[in-house]
Amino acid sequence: MSVSVGDSLPDVELRMMVDGSPATVSSIKVLGSGRVVLFAVPGAFTPGCSNLHFPGYVELASSISAAGVDTIACVSVNDVFVMDAWGKAQGAGEILMLADSDAAFAKALEMDVDASGFGLGIRSKRYALVLEDGVVAAFLPEEDGFSVLSSTAACVLAGL
Repeated sequence: MSVSVGDSLPDVELRMMVDGSPATVSSIKVLGSGRVVLFAVPGAFTPGCSNLHFPGYVELASSISAAGVDTIACVSVNDVFVMDAWGKAQGAGEILMLADSDAAFAKALEMDVDASGFGLGIRSKRYALVLEDGVVAAFLPEEDGFSVLSSTAACVLAGL
């Protein structure tokens, strides 16, 4: 069974760029304090993620923050350099870009999927979480793991 409302965030190593260099960070340290919106995508620079999912978060970031969210973060099973480049290409601004390079975070949430049929290997399903001090307050998964319907920025904002 995958993550659900009331679950605590798992403590898993993620990677992010800090002052232009890759750094390893604890998921609890970076996501476990305050009100956080985390959205997960199957792959950076892929059509659904780049053209549909991510742009909504960029567009609505200020509204999400104004609704009392301290951090907006994006996580994907990609390396830290790809996540950094994708964030820049998308105009991520203050959106925190997190690399789950070995899918450990996706697996800990039981949101991993074998996308080998698409040439992608193990990836994360698409979903969004609202976290309150490291506890899942809302979980918006995509039914098939890949669509861009229920985990959009507009859906998250509507529930805040």
